[in-house]
Amino acid sequence: MDSFSTLIRTASHEQHMEAETSTFMSDLLGGRLGVDAYARYTEQLWFVYEALETGAEKSAADPVAGPFIRPELFRLRALERDLAHLRGPEWRANLSAFPATQAYADRVRVCAESWPAGYIAHHYTRYLGDLSGGQIIRDKAEKTWGFEKKGDGVRFYVFEEISNPAAFKRSYRELLDAVDADDLEKQRIVAECKRAFALNTGVFRALGEEFPLSA
Repeated sequence: MDSFSTLIRTASHEQHMEAETSTFMSDLLGGRLGVDAYARYTEQLWFVYEALETGAEKSAADPVAGPFIRPELFRLRALERDLAHLRGPEWRANLSAFPATQAYADRVRVCAESWPAGYIAHHYTRYLGDLSGGQIIRDKAEKTWGFEKKGDGVRFYVFEEISNPAAFKRSYRELLDAVDADDLEKQRIVAECKRAFALNTGVFRALGEEFPLSA
């Protein structure tokens, strides 16, 4: 029988691929969009991580979600540095979320407040994604828009306190395998992972509408 971490990965694979291959992300990674599109994307991430990391405080003491709360993963401070670099010191004044982004952040908040196992689903889809595919985005951003390597503008993707990402991901999957939940609850967590990817895809769709490539 597959481990829980394998079950999560395989069950959400389709939604994961859909998010990764969205038109907006393809255009961004293909160097076909300007730095403004990248900055707008970074703004949307702020709303999601603000919900995640506010939720982390609530979840730290929870027996199910608590083991996943690792300060070395936190991204909000790095995001804020990137936004100051991308949008200037007054970046907060002009920050706005798409309705799709708001829906995503709201869902994270609901899980953080009332369903710790569901919070884990959002934690997993975001942070493990950033440690993996996020590195491709960082590399492209540095090459396309000339950001300093691992510097301001791409700090969100730099996990300075995680020296060995492969080992970290392994230990994270072991935490998933150790989650104390029955089969029904595990199925609910898997469904929430799928929902997280779908919410993420909704944000990409909104970004694609704001930054369409001229035909």
